[in-house]
Amino acid sequence: MTPLVEARGLVRVYQIRRGLFGRSVPVRAVDGVSLTVMPGETLGIVGESGSGKSTLGRMLLGIDDAQEGRVLYDGQPMPALHTGAWRALRASMQFVYQDPLAALDRRLTIAAQIGEPLEIHDLLPREQRGARVAELMAAVGLRPDQAGRYPHELSGGQRQRAVIARALASKPRLLVCDEPVSALDVSIQAQVVNMLRDLQDQTRIAMVFISHDLKVVRNIADRVAVMYLGRIVEGASSDVLFRSPQHPYTRALVSSVPEPGKQLQGRVILQGEPPNPANRPSGCAFHPRCPLARDVCRAEVPELRRIGEGRTAACHVLTGEPALAAA
Repeated sequence: MTPLVEARGLVRVYQIRRGLFGRSVPVRAVDGVSLTVMPGETLGIVGESGSGKSTLGRMLLGIDDAQEGRVLYDGQPMPALHTGAWRALRASMQFVYQDPLAALDRRLTIAAQIGEPLEIHDLLPREQRGARVAELMAAVGLRPDQAGRYPHELSGGQRQRAVIARALASKPRLLVCDEPVSALDVSIQAQVVNMLRDLQDQTRIAMVFISHDLKVVRNIADRVAVMYLGRIVEGASSDVLFRSPQHPYTRALVSSVPEPGKQLQGRVILQGEPPNPANRPSGCAFHPRCPLARDVCRAEVPELRRIGEGRTAACHVLTGEPALAAA
């Protein structure tokens, strides 16, 4: 089966300036990332803040260009940003933002905003759009009387449901969710996650779910990719990764996830903070915080390798097959 989305060796570099008169310094926000998303599956992307998760999500949609590498959508190269071909493709790819209030226009009603994609992409005759908006509101659990309300008149969970309804209006094949529940209460988080899972079962939409909350990712993702300082350090199915994490960084993340009714035992506590991306450590970027670091870790960047069926990791301590090529 052809992947719906395939990233090959993506690199995104930003130039930042140190001080008012300082020289600009390159920051590799995404550093040689390769991954695939199959139709109908959910790929979770996890990691600490600053690991490049959000930038990668925007690159998968073609919103941010790659300085190196490329993205294939349904086997074809992603069109250049803002071209006619890219705009036509945007109807089949949608983005769900972290802050629903910032993503919505406070001057427009909820119904008007949910119907915007239908108008922008000219997907339905005007007389049929109202029925489609009502259908979408019902699908995400919004009441008909909320159609004429404005964003500030809804709760945080209701606003996020409206954002998701707008994203689904064009019947996309890919949904990229960037921390979609991090600003919500725990009970509302569960409602939104369950809603996304139900919608995926009904529509077979593919999702990239970006989050630092491993509890949420564990509940929704089929596969998980762990990022650290712009690189993927481990990837596996959700069940396998949470049951037996291999990379030292993944072990630390998984050990911090609480389980109801169980004491948090054997937790791996990482020392220090993630390095400054503008001043990356030599070799493996994780080695200053890794309890297993060796001399080779300080000297050589580990390549992503297969370490088992359906599992990859980038670590000198782990053994595996030859490195995967980033075509």
